[in-house]
Amino acid sequence: MSLEYTSDEMMTVGAARSLDDGAKCFVGIGLPSTAANLARRTHAPNLVLIYESGTLGTKPDRLPLSIGDGVLADTADSVISVPEIFNYWLQPGRIDIGFLGGAQVDRFGNINTTVIGGDYRNPEVRLPGAGGAPEIAASCREVLIVMRMSPRSFVDQVDFVTSLGYGTGKGDREALGLRGRGPVKVITDLGVLRPDPETCELTLTELSPGSTVEQATAAAGWDLKVADDLGTQDPPSENELEVLRALKATV
Repeated sequence: MSLEYTSDEMMTVGAARSLDDGAKCFVGIGLPSTAANLARRTHAPNLVLIYESGTLGTKPDRLPLSIGDGVLADTADSVISVPEIFNYWLQPGRIDIGFLGGAQVDRFGNINTTVIGGDYRNPEVRLPGAGGAPEIAASCREVLIVMRMSPRSFVDQVDFVTSLGYGTGKGDREALGLRGRGPVKVITDLGVLRPDPETCELTLTELSPGSTVEQATAAAGWDLKVADDLGTQDPPSENELEVLRALKATV
């Protein structure tokens, strides 16, 4: 009998699978945090979770509500200052993976968490802001993005570049002297997008089970390219779903 699961569960499982055991991961709150904690409870028990508040190697027994949640400090290997997190760990390139979400992402992996519509001083919507995301996007060796896919969130050009992906295309990161490689994968509820090696434009490389190319292209605000060797993600296992659901029940 096939397992029943939601598109959000497939997205979270797909994001968790992208994290290797033993990697040092700078985790954003929300979907990235859920996926990272799922990975640590399944295939990556030695995943080192780092949160912006200064917790290194934290092992929360429930999903944290924010970067200031006490469970992160209570279960951490070490708690250090925020300046040390950024100046010693992040900016010199000591963190393997930055795990981010956002309100908008564009065809070149730039993320917006600042404003939507209008101009910066008088926007239609003012978002929570940058936090540490710009530095994570600039300095982690690789960046993963996890977001639900829709034309409102996957846009041709973000309204404000909070966290740089590939700018306007290949070479922009190098021209700015950024240390990190940039976003290597965008995991969504409909499938997985990766940057084209020649142009750095996000390209659909895998579908989620049950999703179609037509759904994915309709959910992108640009002419989304599709890989010639388009694959399909493996569905969640019984163990992955059991652990994920137990984890979410703790919130």
